[in-house]
Amino acid sequence: MAQIDSGSRGGRASNFELNLVPFIDLMSVLITFLLISAVWTQVSMIQLGASFASPRQDQETPIKPPPLEDLVLRLDIKEGGYVLFVGKDVRSIPKVNGVYDKATLKNDLMKVKQMYPDKGGIKLAIEDKIIYDNVISVMDIGMGVGFAPELLTGGPN
Repeated sequence: MAQIDSGSRGGRASNFELNLVPFIDLMSVLITFLLISAVWTQVSMIQLGASFASPRQDQETPIKPPPLEDLVLRLDIKEGGYVLFVGKDVRSIPKVNGVYDKATLKNDLMKVKQMYPDKGGIKLAIEDKIIYDNVISVMDIGMGVGFAPELLTGGPN
């Protein structure tokens, strides 16, 4: 506790104690909130042509992007069926008699794998009302063809 003594005025001494516990509690809550809500950024390093630490290289090799980086392979699982996105191509696979057409999906995924053998993953966007067994069966089909399924949050557009 903090105590403040001031001289006596008019015959009375004004002596009082400050309670610092609420102030310390407030500061600990504010510091915790600051640390939790802080945005952590990654500092990037800028590559300079020549510096004092390393000599300049005369022949710089261009950095090549990984193969098929820009090819988006996505499968939307909706109540009405599947929607397969391969780059800018869109293929809709509707339900047959109220059941998902897994054979057509498997054939289409096999064709995509033959066209792009280096493509490793497929992104899955799932509506909220889809039963979990349907999601698992689609993941099994994707893994059987050779794609690693990646689940997206937020569902299909």
